[in-house]
Amino acid sequence: MIYEKYYPAMEHFFHIYFGQDFDLFGDSIQEIVECYKNDAPRQYPELTREIDAYRKEHPNDLAVAFKEKYLCAFSPEPDGYTIVTFLDEVQRLLRE
Repeated sequence: MIYEKYYPAMEHFFHIYFGQDFDLFGDSIQEIVECYKNDAPRQYPELTREIDAYRKEHPNDLAVAFKEKYLCAFSPEPDGYTIVTFLDEVQRLLRE
């Protein structure tokens, strides 16, 4: 699957804001998401929709698939999150 085609908002968000230089955007998940919302105020509803679709596409392997594709530098586990709860938190913050 060509993820850039089906999940362009996720590609941008997770590779830029939670990529190698994630600490430039904030010190917490909340700060990073707020930075994204300020930078791309019209794009984040699409990101929420794509995360929902990605979850449906990976009902049995979400954590493995997501880590392989989207988390190269950032890890939510040290902050007490699993991949599922991390995505829950990102979506919650996007909807606020």
